[in-house]
Amino acid sequence: MAPTRDHLLARGPLATRANAFLGKAWERGWLPPPALDPDTLWALAAKPYGARAEAAEHGGRSDDDVADFRERLTRLIAAAAQEADLNPLGRAMAWGQLSRVVKNRLAFGALWLERPELLETPLAPPIIVIGHMRSGTTRIHTLLAADPAFSHTRYCDAYHPVPARLGMNRFKAALELVMLGALNPWMQSIHPMAASGVEEELAWLSAALHHSIYESQWHIPAYSAWSEARDPAPVYREFARILRTDAAIRSVADKPRVLKVPAFAEDLTTLLSLFPDARLVIAHRAHDAVLRSAVSLAANQMAIQSDSCDLASIEARWRHKIALREARMAEALADWQGPIARLTFEDLNADWEGAIARCYADLGITLTGSALLAMHNVMAASEAGQHHAHAAQLARFAGAD
Repeated sequence: MAPTRDHLLARGPLATRANAFLGKAWERGWLPPPALDPDTLWALAAKPYGARAEAAEHGGRSDDDVADFRERLTRLIAAAAQEADLNPLGRAMAWGQLSRVVKNRLAFGALWLERPELLETPLAPPIIVIGHMRSGTTRIHTLLAADPAFSHTRYCDAYHPVPARLGMNRFKAALELVMLGALNPWMQSIHPMAASGVEEELAWLSAALHHSIYESQWHIPAYSAWSEARDPAPVYREFARILRTDAAIRSVADKPRVLKVPAFAEDLTTLLSLFPDARLVIAHRAHDAVLRSAVSLAANQMAIQSDSCDLASIEARWRHKIALREARMAEALADWQGPIARLTFEDLNADWEGAIARCYADLGITLTGSALLAMHNVMAASEAGQHHAHAAQLARFAGAD
């Protein structure tokens, strides 16, 4: 049973012990501290490829996309070093994340050199769920993903996207979730995850070093500001390459993929240029409720990796994100002529079945009996889900204010 989360910046006991151990191990020379710099990460990832490393880096990608990733990596690592004030555990976790990103970058490039047809995989028009983090997008995504007529991304494919044999991606994902759950006992209450469960595609954006996943873990305002102002097209081209590869490998390209990442709202114009035949589902929730929940999620992630987290800075960052995403979403939708359904958090709470029925009607899709039955099973299973604990945490924190 998870300990009581008595503060937004609470840290689990194992994370505290691991942080202390790593600090002592590096200080006394028992272990070498991870070298968090671009050249070392590239050298480590490139070693298995030898003379083929440069070809793998460019596999399936334009020179502009290759250059964009290189610059992002350099700037992100600099921001982590100069602004994030990572503790030993945070530094180790940052090294783990970024080393895997670079390794996967080369692995995908090598795969696309060998199998370029993967990049030409035709996709059924996707259904894209758009909305702020904590606005009900996860519930909408999970319900739509239950429809057997659609496809969805699994956690194991999101966070271990390079195809592997014998179900190793699923095994790695399951082990990873056990380890993360031990370090962060409140993780599953804030965002429930399972190795084979429905998952958003945030990790595919982070694979091209979009700022969204990193700014929710680290205080990196310089990188966030630079990335927000930069053309996100290279990031989304990589996203589309991974999506086509996943759809081909799993033989689901003919089914509409239900996609969901809160950062889509920030880059909706770019996303829709890649998927002009998409259907959109827009989630709405009062901004003050979104803000409280988003701050809780970010604080939970950041407290593990830094000893100097500041709640005022976290709240300011997410106020900014909400305003930025609202403005960019409105701009993108102003000229959009495709199908749109709009669902409110309150409607989903009051009558999710009626809300989903209206959603299907607005999208021009038939809601079948098998889809509805599958959704009922999802909702029944969620009744005992750990996510209810997060609502209790937020209520307790509000009462403390």
